[in-house]
Amino acid sequence: MSAPRAVPDAERDAAFEREALACLPDVARFARSLTRDQTQAEDLVQETFLRAYAGYHTFQSGSSIRRWLFSICHHAFLRLAQREQRFVLTEKGEDAELEVLAAVHDHAAAHRAGVDHFIRNIDIGPAIRAAIDSLLPVYRCTVLLVDVDGMTYEEAAEVLGVPTGTVRSRLFRARRLLQQQLLAHARDAGVAGAPSSPSAETQP
Repeated sequence: MSAPRAVPDAERDAAFEREALACLPDVARFARSLTRDQTQAEDLVQETFLRAYAGYHTFQSGSSIRRWLFSICHHAFLRLAQREQRFVLTEKGEDAELEVLAAVHDHAAAHRAGVDHFIRNIDIGPAIRAAIDSLLPVYRCTVLLVDVDGMTYEEAAEVLGVPTGTVRSRLFRARRLLQQQLLAHARDAGVAGAPSSPSAETQP
């Protein structure tokens, strides 16, 4: 009786190139958004794919390899940031009802001041990108996965390794911070009556 045929390395490499390396542009973009530094992003992408190649045998066929790679990239980023002691995981406990009321208040005030018309008629892309970049990583990751990449809460939770409820709360807080920054951008652009967001707070 002959021994089982081992899968040649060439077949494994071909499968990895076909499935994983096809996601390289997406992973590179995600890494740049996380690090906000081109050199660090390149290092992060390299580490991500080295880890992915080493652990490729653990990838479950039929699942999303893009999501799997994002998860590896995110965990590698956390390890890097923790080593450099620049990442804060603590999240401030907040009264969700007060946050909702404050958000509604700012939205109504912005509408009365004509901010919505202002936003519809100018290119605020650079302001949005700058606002996202200014978020702490714990919030920025969530916004990138859900609002930029279009993942569901459940998919983002899988990438981040947290409960779905945590994704929801982080996303709400991140959107609130972005709202405040866009209102500030409108005020700086001279929109009369743009609310000063008295409930605005700094990030925890």
